[in-house]
Amino acid sequence: MRVRHPHCPDWGIGQVQSVVGDRVTVNFENKGKVMIRVDVIALIPVEPDAP
Repeated sequence: MRVRHPHCPDWGIGQVQSVVGDRVTVNFENKGKVMIRVDVIALIPVEPDAP
């Protein structure tokens, strides 16, 4: 799944790497891997490109 961070748009689009409970590891284009607690930050899903 591809996502954006609502408070850090400069990180770019991130690819979810793993989900363990409320912890999600996301690899962002401009930030790298970040662990995010989704009970604190609601990531924004990015729709896949239409064919």
